[in-house]
Amino acid sequence: MVVPVAVDSAIASELRAILDERLSVSGAERAAHGRDESYHRPMSPDMVGYPENTGEVAAIMRACTRTLTPVIPFGTGSSLEGHIAAVHGGLCLDMSRMNRVIEVRPADLDVTVQPGVTREALNKELAKHGLFFPIDPGADASLGGMAATRASGTTTVRYGSMRENVVSLEVVLGDGRIIRTASRARKSSSGYDLTRLFVGSEGTLGVITELTLRTYGLPEAMSAAVCSFPALDQAVSCVTSVIQLGIPVARAELLDEIYIDAVNRRSGLELKTTPTILFEFHGSEGSVKHDAEEVAALAREFGAESVESATTQQDRNRLWRARHEAYYAGLALRPGSKGLVTDVCVPLSNLARCIAETKADIDKTNLVAPILGHVGDGNFHVCFLLDPARDDELALAQAINRRMVARAIEMGGTCSGEHGVGYGKAEFLAAEHGEALNVMAAIKKALDPLGILNPGKMTEAALDLSRHA
Repeated sequence: MVVPVAVDSAIASELRAILDERLSVSGAERAAHGRDESYHRPMSPDMVGYPENTGEVAAIMRACTRTLTPVIPFGTGSSLEGHIAAVHGGLCLDMSRMNRVIEVRPADLDVTVQPGVTREALNKELAKHGLFFPIDPGADASLGGMAATRASGTTTVRYGSMRENVVSLEVVLGDGRIIRTASRARKSSSGYDLTRLFVGSEGTLGVITELTLRTYGLPEAMSAAVCSFPALDQAVSCVTSVIQLGIPVARAELLDEIYIDAVNRRSGLELKTTPTILFEFHGSEGSVKHDAEEVAALAREFGAESVESATTQQDRNRLWRARHEAYYAGLALRPGSKGLVTDVCVPLSNLARCIAETKADIDKTNLVAPILGHVGDGNFHVCFLLDPARDDELALAQAINRRMVARAIEMGGTCSGEHGVGYGKAEFLAAEHGEALNVMAAIKKALDPLGILNPGKMTEAALDLSRHA
């Protein structure tokens, strides 16, 4: 049980002068802000603050710099690699009250928001203008958190990740300076690309206080196709071929037979209990029909046992809701279990082999570990359903995860396609990035010389592990 702690009176007084009653040392609030959705050990901050504007964030950062108080930015807590754990205590900066959609500009196809706006809230506002923001990681995450973790998701195959869809950022640096990373122009060859430096920096370089994002017109038509295959490699190979042929799919999601069984039970679906690809198509009525027919024909060439369509909004929503709830459906297969969710991403040409070899590793054990993935961009996830009381299961899952990551890196891939690093995947950074890791550490030191921004994560954690290896 977390109890309130004694906080240095000087910094507490200074922060309270800025935030008043929006500074909390409540045990319950601290505990809620030290854990994410992962299996990683939670670590509670000493204080939780709720700023309401950029000026307050800047004042907070100046105070924390003077007192060497760690600062951990917090969105909705839906991350998966220990990003928000307060490794060294300090202040958790909850951005949820900075939740205003500042300006929608339909003519420019962009929108400016505060970081606490969630993707569902943004899309509700954009729909009034015939627009939408496509990045869909599943959870109703905050846009600031999505930028900080370089989020992607089910629609990345068509629209890209946050990296491609953040136009500009307002960021407060560790010393309280406020910078804007770029103009709203769609392209620029002026200066360093600071926007992409901060996208994916996981709160270790600055605190995002405003985002300008790309938006898109709502598609005239949408349809979905459910393609069931007798074997996992046939399903993956089909998607690879679809992408290589340039068929413009908006989503291409893999669920193995274990996950299909789980979502059937949870969501009342009646999908064939075999490896399945869920496709979605966006465009005009004619283009959507044509693309769906092309994919259906290709799926049959790769041995699909059935190809079913979902054209009504109700059917599509039900299908994708089931996909987004797959994690919880999986947990229900083993009541009382805890999910260890991990991911890698590899070039498409290696995807089928990477999944097959990972599946073979799992099959040598008694672990229940379903696989799903955004296979249109080479990214897949394994969810190990573990008994929290069984340390041997956790050790076995971690060993398989390490082999999977090593395999992905050897294939020219990455230790994480979208989960990020936090402290959970820091051990893999040296193997993936080599000398570039030291360049990242130099950037961190230049922008946060006192090391107060989300300490114990990313490069800092990776280098600490390397030194003690």
